[in-house]
Amino acid sequence: MPHSKRTELTVRLERAILVGVIFPDAPADHDEPLAELSRLADTAGAKVVDMVTQKRSRIDSAYFIGRGKALDLCDLAKSLEADVIIFNHDLSPAQLRNLEAAIDTKVVDRSDLILDIFASHARTEMAKVQVELAQLEYTLPRLRRMWTHLGRIEGGIGTRGPGEQQLEVDRRTVRRRIADLKSNLQGIEHRKQREVRGRSDEFCVSIVGYTNAGKSTLMNALTSAGVLVEDKLFATLETRTRPWDLSGGRRVLLSDTVGFIRELPHHLVASFKATLEEAKNADLLLHVVDGAHPAAQEQIEAVDIVLEEIGCEGSARIVVLNKIDAVKDLAVFNILAATHPGAIVISALRGDGLRELANAVSVEMSRGVMEVKLSFPAAEGRIYAALCQRGEVLSRGFVDSDVEVLARVRERHLRRLVREFPSVRFLPDSPQVLADEEGEDEES
Repeated sequence: MPHSKRTELTVRLERAILVGVIFPDAPADHDEPLAELSRLADTAGAKVVDMVTQKRSRIDSAYFIGRGKALDLCDLAKSLEADVIIFNHDLSPAQLRNLEAAIDTKVVDRSDLILDIFASHARTEMAKVQVELAQLEYTLPRLRRMWTHLGRIEGGIGTRGPGEQQLEVDRRTVRRRIADLKSNLQGIEHRKQREVRGRSDEFCVSIVGYTNAGKSTLMNALTSAGVLVEDKLFATLETRTRPWDLSGGRRVLLSDTVGFIRELPHHLVASFKATLEEAKNADLLLHVVDGAHPAAQEQIEAVDIVLEEIGCEGSARIVVLNKIDAVKDLAVFNILAATHPGAIVISALRGDGLRELANAVSVEMSRGVMEVKLSFPAAEGRIYAALCQRGEVLSRGFVDSDVEVLARVRERHLRRLVREFPSVRFLPDSPQVLADEEGEDEES
């Protein structure tokens, strides 16, 4: 029987065996160490037929789990008629090649599986470009084990000579495609940055969190956005922004983002830079946590790592403990809540705690604002409307043909207001913003 060669990444509609290795220094996980991998496999469309865990003191450089365990997996795969072996770890190209040779079955590592899920969920052109770029950058160093046509090119007129391995041709093809995709993505990123800057007058709130924490459900509950909600990992890959009306006539722009996961492939983070631009430039982050998950704290830490990687480590944020309706152990949940003072407890599905969340966002909107007294012609109603939209009008009066207001406004919004409406004047005893900060005019 010829040796099976891997020619594609997809794991859809395949019988899968999951493999996990537990090392002595690994953090204590919840009761099922392969539970998350099982959900990932299910999201990809595979049918999990068995799970195998192994305790090791260190990684085997050749087979990751050792040759003996690999041969045991070979027997197990044959008995269960498995089509794919999925590892809960990232494997080196050599380890993947050796494992596939020993087990005689396709082997997929964790990053491979996540990339496959992203590819199947990509709907917009931007998401497809981002996913393809991440896949190619991940695949490039692994071409040797994936390509079956490694013989030399047939010699012919104009091609006779030392020849060239087909592998090198494929590598150059992939590199050219990567360069094209990066160029396309750069244009998308520039457009996305302009789009985000165009909303600089608004108070922007971005929902972030671990995959399947309930971000899209919360988005729909707050804005009636109609975002797709599925009980699957990475159901949302595209950012959507909708207005969210708070109490007192205040309004913010709320954005949903792609979910994070522990050990998120670096190439995905880099490729999805344009999508994550919303979170990077938001005035406030709502970190949504699945409060009913037994590994909620570990998921919070995983999200914090990704936020730091994309440059959001200093951003203002509110921890939102979601799914209170699904909590089974209140004692564990109370410990989680106590670990994060100021966290808002909600159920996005039932609507519990949403008013408290809106109030907390209103409080954050009031931070970093300045109180000013302004005067402008009463005929210019657009100025008053802009003030109401960008800040809070505390009082209003009329003097001759002018309107005098006392308002609380963020400084960057006030600078923009002064630039857009030259007729705005500062009244005595009011802090004045006379010039834009360096570089702000260039952005506009």
